[in-house]
Amino acid sequence: MATLDECMTALDDFVGKLAAKEAARDLDRSVSCRLTDLDQVVAGRLARGSVHDMTALPDGPAVPKADIRLTMTSDDLLALTSGQLSFAPAWASGRIKLEAGLRDMLRLRSLL
Repeated sequence: MATLDECMTALDDFVGKLAAKEAARDLDRSVSCRLTDLDQVVAGRLARGSVHDMTALPDGPAVPKADIRLTMTSDDLLALTSGQLSFAPAWASGRIKLEAGLRDMLRLRSLL
């Protein structure tokens, strides 16, 4: 199991790479990643081509619902960000869950 600090670094890098892509330049969305094995949710904002205000919160009903929500284990997050795990097969098999509105899903498809 990865540590929360490792996950924060990996998520900052992953979301930062998404934000830097041309298709994401005009996005302004809240994002979160629920780390099921750590019982934490890392939340932040994807805006103006970068990531803002990434913070970890204990998982629970008080966590605000983000526009774009990922759910996975900490090890899968590290494997995804290191290139050992591909997003599409992991999503198709249920290892990674992605929830977003239809418009965001269509835009994310071109980013991932």
